[in-house]
Amino acid sequence: MSLTPEACRAGRALVGWSMRDLAEHAGVSLGAVNRLEGGDTASRGGTAAKIIAALEAKGVEIVSAEDRTGAVLIYARRR
Repeated sequence: MSLTPEACRAGRALVGWSMRDLAEHAGVSLGAVNRLEGGDTASRGGTAAKIIAALEAKGVEIVSAEDRTGAVLIYARRR
């Protein structure tokens, strides 16, 4: 799954994290988060996967489609 700058910012906003908070929870550098959110595609490899995992652990689902991007906070999953 790809992570767009918009989806990253939206995911952070949903859980109330600063860039620094996200970096700490994802185990990446603050600079990596800053570059990704600034549109640097070079930083999206492993960094994006770690960020997505950190956000998913807080209930955030990243939306990445050809015609839209963003994040959704999932309060409960149906069983």
